[in-house]
Amino acid sequence: MTQPCIICVAITGSLPTKANNPAVPITIAEQVESTQEAFEAGASVAHCHVRDDEGKPSSDPERYGRLKEGLEKHCPGMIVQLSTGGRSGAGQARGAMLSLRPDMASLAVGSNNFPTRVYENAPDLVDWLAAEMVTYGVKPEIEAFDLSHILKAHEMWQRGQIVDRPYVQFVMGVKNAMPVDRDVFDYYIRTVKRLFGENAPWCAAGIGSNQIVLNEWAIAAGGHARTGLEDNVRLDRERLAPSNAALVQRATELCRKYGRPVATWQQAREILGIPMRSTGSAG
Repeated sequence: MTQPCIICVAITGSLPTKANNPAVPITIAEQVESTQEAFEAGASVAHCHVRDDEGKPSSDPERYGRLKEGLEKHCPGMIVQLSTGGRSGAGQARGAMLSLRPDMASLAVGSNNFPTRVYENAPDLVDWLAAEMVTYGVKPEIEAFDLSHILKAHEMWQRGQIVDRPYVQFVMGVKNAMPVDRDVFDYYIRTVKRLFGENAPWCAAGIGSNQIVLNEWAIAAGGHARTGLEDNVRLDRERLAPSNAALVQRATELCRKYGRPVATWQQAREILGIPMRSTGSAG
């Protein structure tokens, strides 16, 4: 395989704390520095969450704006993907940052169980988030926690609620949601190719110790890979990951193993159909 592999780094998330791993970046400055290191290590997409002054999850557009500005300055060309996930806010507050016109944003199109709660994505909220992404020219990354989410994304694409061919990310290993199952993974790939075309790009993310498993499966199968401290704070049972960059480097080693070049930011934008646009555009 010669198609470049896009590496997405999920830098912070909503749950990990410095008590879990001191390398977890919490402040905007820490996030920018950590992302720059990951960018230089080979990541071309940054999946971003923000925290408040107490380190708790937030959907504050002002904080997202400062993070986006910092990443555009220090990681020029990197694809900035903001999270509309449900741990950071409720209702339409989850999409309040979309007017910042990031390159991408995550979009969960259905509900599922999480370890201690229901991850609720009501149909009207999904429709609203998708419409906001169309309005502001933001490419969604479909967070597929279940097979039905891939099928729902296809339905929304056919209806014009998603403008471009959906970019689907398989999320496996969340407790009470889809476990890490190779047969299911292979069926996900076949489903994406059947619904969106043989050459449709897709990505995979594994949670905790399953991160390296999904990295290897995805890279070997011709997909793209997500890594980072949001999903996994360890290199192995004995060692904490020293940085987001270290987890990116681990993914790049798998790319070498399977003969996949690591995508540059230019190649990632071409594969995903995301043009460069002037910075600082909002509203």
